[in-house]
Amino acid sequence: MSVDARELTAEASSLAAQATEAIAAADAEELAGLRSTLLGKSSQLTSLRRSLGKLPPAERPAAGRAVTEAIASVSARFESRLAELGERKLRERLESERLDLTEIVEQPDVGRLHVVTQTQHRLEDVFCGMGYEVAEGPEVETEWHNFVALNFPPGHPARDMYDTLYVNYGEPGSTLLRTHTSPVQIRVMQAVPPPLYVVAPGRCFRRDTADATHMPVFHQIEGLVVDKDISLGDLAGTIEAFTTAYFGPGFTSRLRPSYFPFTEPSAEFDVARPDGAWLELGGCGMIHPAVLEVCGIDPEVWSGFAFGFGIDRLAMIRFGIDDLRDFWSNDARFLEQF
Repeated sequence: MSVDARELTAEASSLAAQATEAIAAADAEELAGLRSTLLGKSSQLTSLRRSLGKLPPAERPAAGRAVTEAIASVSARFESRLAELGERKLRERLESERLDLTEIVEQPDVGRLHVVTQTQHRLEDVFCGMGYEVAEGPEVETEWHNFVALNFPPGHPARDMYDTLYVNYGEPGSTLLRTHTSPVQIRVMQAVPPPLYVVAPGRCFRRDTADATHMPVFHQIEGLVVDKDISLGDLAGTIEAFTTAYFGPGFTSRLRPSYFPFTEPSAEFDVARPDGAWLELGGCGMIHPAVLEVCGIDPEVWSGFAFGFGIDRLAMIRFGIDDLRDFWSNDARFLEQF
């Protein structure tokens, strides 16, 4: 019996379509029995290969490709459907075996920065907006950087007010926990040529008894400016600009004469609240020529000023906190307010 190539090709296409429909409609159990029916050696689709030998030689290649492609498409669809049903079965099993191990009914509280850290970041933002850069230095310092370079000679009575914590390292009295962040200013002036516009925030340490206004560990921020033709007026203007930027337009500042070994003249600066009450904030002054010289800066060419105040105290003023020890209590009821 003669075989027509077009009929063979059409039959292969038809059988492939029927097989695809059967595969799509089968469930997992039915699909297992369809493999031999649709793709086995005795299946109708596979049997078409035996009919290829009855075709004229010139028609065999095209018809052979059609049969092979039909078988391949059915096989691919079979494997795809098998994988699909397998994944579905696995999902159903996982869902049926899923256990809810959640113990926390309420959403956990989101952490936040400590109020002192928030205050420090805000101060850094204010000074960076005024053109300053932030500098950092070691908390364990040499006695030279902490005192000598700042015009505190050995035995100077002003050292007594710092009540220093010394470290058992090197020569006795040569290493200490810094009592202020002024050593950072020394390191900056030694490392970077002027002009300089820098603020140095960080932790400081003194042998203080903890009470409502004192802690042996506290936070300070100091500012340093070294440039040509810097005057006391520039210092006063800078303090006033900072006061307005940080506290708001209702606040103003003033300078009162004071004494610090590393500045001359020296002053304390106060901030006035809108109600007229004055609050002491920190110290400031024009950098002593001896401090500039020890850092390799010519005081005949360059001049500058420095200022500093406590970050903890500023946070207390800003948020109306009465006791410095609250910052260290780790009481969530207190900390969650900020």
